[in-house]
Amino acid sequence: MFKNVIKMLKENNKTISTMESCTGGAVVNEITNLEGASKVLKFSAVTYSNEFKVKMGVSKDVIDKFTVYSAETAREMSKKISDFTGSDYGIGVTGRINRIDEANLVGGDDSIIYVSIYDKTNDKYYEKIVEAVKDNRKDNKELIVKVIVEMLEHVL
Repeated sequence: MFKNVIKMLKENNKTISTMESCTGGAVVNEITNLEGASKVLKFSAVTYSNEFKVKMGVSKDVIDKFTVYSAETAREMSKKISDFTGSDYGIGVTGRINRIDEANLVGGDDSIIYVSIYDKTNDKYYEKIVEAVKDNRKDNKELIVKVIVEMLEHVL
C-alpha cells in the first residue's frame, strides 16, 4: 500500500515517523515491508497506554480535557512524533476499534478512529475520522492504513 508514498518521500527527500495506538504498528509495518523504507522512516512508537503517550510528549492536559480518543490527542501524537524525530511528517492514530478500554471508559464512540498527519514544513495538520466498519480488528486496521495512504498521497 505504501509503495507510492515511499517513492514520493524519497523523491522529495522527506522523512516520516509514526505514533500509533489502536493500530498497534500496522502503519509502520506496511512501511517497512517495502524496499527503501529506511531512507524515509525515522522512528515509530506504539503507545497503547496514556503513560507512554505522555512520555512521548503528548500533553496530559489534552488527554484529560478531550480524552485519549479524540482528534486533539491524534493531533498531539502526530506533531510530537515529528518534533521528537525531526521528521518532515508525523502520523498519529488513536481510537478503540470496536472494543471497550477499561483504562479509558470515557470519551468517544467505540468505532471511531482519529488520524492526524502533521506536515512540519507547512506547520499544518491533515485529519480524518475513520469508522471501524469491518467485522474484525485486522480488517479494520487495514482500512485505517488504506485511509492513511490515501491521505499521504494527497499531502505529498
